[in-house]
Amino acid sequence: MPSDLLAMLPLKVCPVAPGNAAKYVDQITGNVLWGVGVLFLLAIVVGIGAIVAGRLFSMPHASKIGIISVVVVFVAAIGYLTLPGMLTTLLGAGCI
Repeated sequence: MPSDLLAMLPLKVCPVAPGNAAKYVDQITGNVLWGVGVLFLLAIVVGIGAIVAGRLFSMPHASKIGIISVVVVFVAAIGYLTLPGMLTTLLGAGCI
């Protein structure tokens, strides 16, 4: 290719975190992931508690809401596992 055409081709630019920022970003990401996992577990426990309390105290609405909350937590967990992969596929590696 002539040098004029090479000058017109866009260069591939990939953003990189400055300095040691990657270490802190990884730490924050790990803390967030751990926190979300704890919230999933807590939501499951609360949902099961609502089901049991609804059955014990003859409150069908509490049981129904407990079942719905457990299902919503499982759907959210599936989305939590699949959406990052979908976004990575759609957006690529982040290089322009």
